[in-house]
Amino acid sequence: MSAGSLPWSTRRIHIVGVGGAGMSAYARAAHALGARVSGSDVAAGPHLERLLADGVLVSGAVGHAAENVPAGEDVELFYSSAVGPENLERRAARERGLREAPRAQLLGELSALRRTIAVAGTHGKTTSASMLVHALRGGGEDPGWLIGADVGEGLQNAHWSEGEWLVVEADESDRSLLSLCVEVALLTNIELDHHTSFASLQELREVFREFLRGPREAVIWDRPELLALREGPVSAFEAGDVTLEQGGSRFCWRGHEVVLAVPGRHNAVNAAGALEAARLAGAKAAGAIAALARFQGASRRFQLLGRGAHGARVYDDYAHHPTEVAATLQAARTLAHERLIAVFQPHLYSRTAALAREFALALALADEIVLLDVYPARESARDHPGVSGLMLAEATADAARGRPVYWLPDLADAERVLARELRDGDVCVVMGAGDVDSLARALVAR
Repeated sequence: MSAGSLPWSTRRIHIVGVGGAGMSAYARAAHALGARVSGSDVAAGPHLERLLADGVLVSGAVGHAAENVPAGEDVELFYSSAVGPENLERRAARERGLREAPRAQLLGELSALRRTIAVAGTHGKTTSASMLVHALRGGGEDPGWLIGADVGEGLQNAHWSEGEWLVVEADESDRSLLSLCVEVALLTNIELDHHTSFASLQELREVFREFLRGPREAVIWDRPELLALREGPVSAFEAGDVTLEQGGSRFCWRGHEVVLAVPGRHNAVNAAGALEAARLAGAKAAGAIAALARFQGASRRFQLLGRGAHGARVYDDYAHHPTEVAATLQAARTLAHERLIAVFQPHLYSRTAALAREFALALALADEIVLLDVYPARESARDHPGVSGLMLAEATADAARGRPVYWLPDLADAERVLARELRDGDVCVVMGAGDVDSLARALVAR
C-alpha cells in the first residue's frame, strides 16, 4: 500500500515551506482529514503563526534544519516549488528513505477526494477562485477551498467542508495543474510568464491544452485562442455591457445584472467566469449574484489597508506581471483621488529582464512611481548580471514622460520617503509578490 493510499488518520506529514499561502492551505486540509502535520519555513509569517495558533501543526519551525523532520516515524515530506533538492530537510528525508514529493502530489490527492473546480490562468486565479467560493456559498452550496490567499469576509485561505465541491487554484508555473483531478476547469486567460519554465507562449499553451483534456466541463474566457485549446464541452464566458463605477462595476450575465464592489473591468470578467462555474456546480443564480455584490476582495488583491499618517489611502496588491500592474492601476483610476502613486517591487530577475519595457509602460499609468529592488525569491542576482530595480526605474522614467519616478532600493528607504510625501487625497497602490506588503502595512501603522 502506498503512503498516499493510507487512511489520513494514520499519516504523518511534514511540509517544507508550510508558511506559504498555498502550502498552508494544504496543511489545513490534511489536518482536517486527520493527519498529524508539522512543517517549516525560511521565515516567520502570518500563515505559519495562524497554523500554530489554530493547532493545525504539531510543530512549526522557522528556518530549515534536518532535525525539523520528525524522528522515529514514517514521515511523508512534501515541499513547495521554491524549495530545491539541496534543502536540508529534503536531504534528510532522502537519507532516511522517506517519501519526498512536490506539493503537486499532495494537492492531487486532495483534489481526488471531492468534485473539484480548478481555476487556471496566468492572471486572476486567486480573485476568480475567491469569487467562486462566495458565489457557491451564496448559491446554496457548501464548498471547501484551497486558495493562495484569504478569500474575504473573514474566511481564510483554506476550508475543508463536508460538501461535495472543492475549489482550488491550478498553478501553471511548475506544471502542478497537470497533477489535479478536476471535474470543472475555469480558464481565465493565458499570457507568457515564468520565463525560466517556459521557452515560448506556444509551450505554455500546450500545457493548458493538456490540462483541459481531463475535466468533464470547461469554463473559458470567450477568446478564440483560448477556446481552441479545449476539445469537448465548453461554457464560454464574458462580462457584458460593463459599466465602471467608482470602486466597482456593473455588468450583465445570462440576463441578470451583476453589481460588484471591487473595481476594474478585469474583475467584472473574473466575476462572470466565477458565476458560470458556480452555475455548472448547481449554485442558484440569485444567491450567487447577491454574494458577489458583497465581495470586498481577496487578501492582497487591491486590498484597502487603511490610511497613512497624512490621510492617503493605501492599497496592497499582489500584481507582479505587467498586465496585472496595468489592470490594478486602471482600477485605481476609478477611485476619487488627487494623485495615484504606484509603488512596485519587481519579482524575479528573469521576469524583470524579460518584461522590463512592458512593466515600464504599465507603471507609467500612475502619476508618480516608486521602484524598489528586485525580490529574488528562488533566483540569484549573480545569474542575472545587470538586472535590477534600477534598470526598471530607468525604463519607467523614459515611459513616464516627465512624471516623477523614484528609485528607492529597499523597504526602509521607501517607507521613510513615502511616509513624508503621501498626503490626503492620494491613492497609493503598493504592488508585488514578494515582501512589499510589509511596506504597505508599515505606512498604515504610522
